[in-house]
Amino acid sequence: MSIRDWPAAERPREKLLEMGAGALSDAELLAIFLRTGVAGQSAVDLARHLLGDFGSLRALLEADLPSFSQRLGLGPAKFAQLQAVLEMGRRHLAERLKRDSALESPQAVRDYLKARLRHEPHEVFGCLFLDAKHRVIEFEALFHGSIDGASVYPRQVVKRALAHNAAAAILVHNHPSGVAEPSQADRVLTERLKEALALIEVRVLDHFIVGDGEPLSMAEFGWV
Repeated sequence: MSIRDWPAAERPREKLLEMGAGALSDAELLAIFLRTGVAGQSAVDLARHLLGDFGSLRALLEADLPSFSQRLGLGPAKFAQLQAVLEMGRRHLAERLKRDSALESPQAVRDYLKARLRHEPHEVFGCLFLDAKHRVIEFEALFHGSIDGASVYPRQVVKRALAHNAAAAILVHNHPSGVAEPSQADRVLTERLKEALALIEVRVLDHFIVGDGEPLSMAEFGWV
C-alpha cells in the first residue's frame, strides 16, 4: 500500500505538520527525506530497512559516499542532499550560538560542538573564540590527529586568539572512541593553554570533550 493510501494521521509528512518533527520516529523522518520508496517498499519501509542495515540513524548520517551509495534507494544525489541538510543544521546551530552569551546558553554550546565534532573519525582540537560579553566570534578547528601536549601548539592558539581579538576562549576536542573521559594529557594541555592565553589576557572558560553522549565540561568538574 502506498503511503498516500494511509490514514492522514499516519503519514509522516502530515504527522510532522500536525505534531512537529519531534513526534516522528527515525524511520519516519528518514522517509520524508527519501520522499519515495522502491519497488515493493514504501518510503517508510525503505527507511526501516536502511536503518537496520546501517545500525542506527547516526551511522547512516555519518556514512561516507561509497558506503552510502551501496544501499538500495541511495546514491550520490541523495548523499549530496543529506550533506547539505547536515551542513545547514550546523550553520543554524552556529548562528544560534552567536546570538547569546555562551555562558548563558550552555546547551547551545553542547549542541553545536556535537554537530561539529562528533562525526569526525580522527581527533580534532579547536577553539570557540569569544568576545568580552562571552558571545561567540568564531569556531576554528586548529589541530588534527592525535591530540596531546606535543601536537597542540599554544603559540598557534594564541596567534588565532589575537587575530580574532578574543577576550575568552572555550577549548574543545573530540574522542573518536566515544568515551568523553579526560586523560591526564588533556588536563596538562588545558593548563598549558590557560597559561599561554593568560599572557594576552584571554581567559579559558572551559574545555569540552566530545564523545558519544553529551560533551563533558572540564569546568564543571573543577578541572579548568
